[in-house]
Amino acid sequence: MTRSDLVEELAARFAQLTHRDAELAVKTVLDAMSDALVRGHRIEIRGFGSFSINRRPPRIGRNPRSGESVHIPEKRVPHFKPGKALREAVDAGTASAKDKA
Repeated sequence: MTRSDLVEELAARFAQLTHRDAELAVKTVLDAMSDALVRGHRIEIRGFGSFSINRRPPRIGRNPRSGESVHIPEKRVPHFKPGKALREAVDAGTASAKDKA
């Protein structure tokens, strides 16, 4: 599902929302989540999962073309851990898809 698919689903599910309002709602939520992660906060959505920041330490890598050593600096990367309800829902969906096949 893409961002535009999410906007379409939201607008279709809630008739009182215009397409523009649904787009603004999705943009606002995603921007707030991004800002929180940039500030180093953890985001927890019960039943869905949690977003946090993981630190990747600096390391020495290799340029695949030349084989030359390259210093790779430290990075902070977003990490998603699904909640129990989401894991179970996905697992149940996979099991029912296998039963149908």
